[in-house]
Amino acid sequence: MSLTESEYDALTKRYSQNSKPWINVPKAFLIGGGICALGQGLIEGYTRLGLPADLASGACSMTLVVLSALCTGLGIYDQIARHAGAGTLVPITGFANAMVSPALEFKSEGLILGTGAKMFAIAGPVLVYGISASVLYGLIRFLFGQA
Repeated sequence: MSLTESEYDALTKRYSQNSKPWINVPKAFLIGGGICALGQGLIEGYTRLGLPADLASGACSMTLVVLSALCTGLGIYDQIARHAGAGTLVPITGFANAMVSPALEFKSEGLILGTGAKMFAIAGPVLVYGISASVLYGLIRFLFGQA
């Protein structure tokens, strides 16, 4: 079946849901902000327990990753994302979700070729380009001074 561009556009408009930005944007903002507020609360809590600020931030990041992975495994993260949309893409929680989701989806293929291999299907490019960018940034700082 071959469609012209105008036929394809007509089909897309016919079957696409209309987004409701007056509802979706505030929900994404509130839920994403809630995730960030939870992170700030964790940092404050870890600081009050006696951790220095840099270690409290690291402990917060680890806690958010574990909570996101746990919520993904229990199916809670998808329920939140259904309402929050882009609000759940707060970088560290979205990254944890992006790693755990494919791992769960392909667990029937085994621990090595399923869970292990697919866990980095989405996160792999992020790691490659993130690490590459950090090395490039380090080289630039090294070559041009650390001002």
